Amino acid sequence: MVEGSLERNGFTILPRVLTFGEIDDCLERLNAALEDSASSIRNRQGVVYAARNVIDLLPNIDRIWRTPVTSDFLAEVLGKQFVLVRTLFFDKHPERSWTLPWHKDMTIAVKDNSIKSSNFTKPTQKLGVPHVEAPTSVLQNMLTLRFHLDDVTEDNGPLEVIPGTHLNGKQDQGDQRNMQKILVSAGDVLAMRPLLSHASGKSKKGTRLHRRILHFEFSGDPILQEGFQWYYDDASS
Repeated sequence: MVEGSLERNGFTILPRVLTFGEIDDCLERLNAALEDSASSIRNRQGVVYAARNVIDLLPNIDRIWRTPVTSDFLAEVLGKQFVLVRTLFFDKHPERSWTLPWHKDMTIAVKDNSIKSSNFTKPTQKLGVPHVEAPTSVLQNMLTLRFHLDDVTEDNGPLEVIPGTHLNGKQDQGDQRNMQKILVSAGDVLAMRPLLSHASGKSKKGTRLHRRILHFEFSGDPILQEGFQWYYDDASS
């Protein structure tokens, strides 16, 4: 039933994957690691609101997703050969909130983006990590798990999605009138396809709620075509 919901809508919720104790331990280690990390992304006021390369920052952070529930779910959706390929952190801070325009996640982190290709395009560097826009076939065999470290309510800028838009490829963003807000509890996991249209607005004025998320990207394709390699591949590390 859960997998059917994912394939139809492009997302589904896995409830109560993390305990409060696991969340507290994770936040304690994250806060300490992010304080002085070059991977931390700060706003003009110096507040950390995101981080890339989290798996390098905290090598054992991948234990978070290695639960029977999530591991079995990933194997069911992507096949048993699935690999973790990127880990990010987001914090919509109550004092320094931010917005995210409607988009689809189409870039992947690779070891070398200088390889000439008509399928892997638009090479960029993000905090020193090479990225490219992946072909649709690669993106369709990926899945993101967003582990929520806080309750997400109407007040702290919830993610907004347009169900079914992952079936439309890269181009069609979908009808925003069909938008659905992702309201979840701390410990819940949002599973979503990269080609699902999504956005988010600012937190409401006066809220004291953070919206902290660990974002894990997985692929059912351990080996990419044309000589490209995942920047991080847990199967070979």
